[in-house]
Amino acid sequence: MSVGLLILRLVVGLGLAAHGAQKLFGWFGGYGIAGTGQFFEGLGFRPGRLHAVQAGLAEVFGGLFLAAGFLTPFGAAAVVAVMLVAAVSVHLKAGYFAHTGGYEYTLVLAAAALALAFTGPGAISLDQALGIAWSGEKWGLGALAAGLIGGAVPLIARKTAVTSAAPHAA
Repeated sequence: MSVGLLILRLVVGLGLAAHGAQKLFGWFGGYGIAGTGQFFEGLGFRPGRLHAVQAGLAEVFGGLFLAAGFLTPFGAAAVVAVMLVAAVSVHLKAGYFAHTGGYEYTLVLAAAALALAFTGPGAISLDQALGIAWSGEKWGLGALAAGLIGGAVPLIARKTAVTSAAPHAA
């Protein structure tokens, strides 16, 4: 079981960290903070650069924490938050399936991260090496709640920003 959890953590965690590096540094064909910030501005997240940094940091650190199996519920919460924002602000309108731009992929990543918060990272992890036993129902539900709140805050602010930027009816 530990090898299976390690594979899951590495694939999900390092993939997310790479997405964050695209946003923060422009690595792997990304647009960096400036380009990602402009994209976020277009989605109603203001200031766009700040939101780009926040999303990039959540993906990099959430992903690296998952990959290492370090403070796993906190990494999972960061991933849930950023995937919720991505799903609602970009992918929801395209439906479920990823091939049409839907939220399928964001849901899979969030669910995988959350599953790790419930089950724990396994024996081959920093949590295990450091004697950190933060997993189970309490930690999984805590990661879910923190992720939902962490994602809801920018989404609520976005809605306000989009509404306040709209022209007033005459």
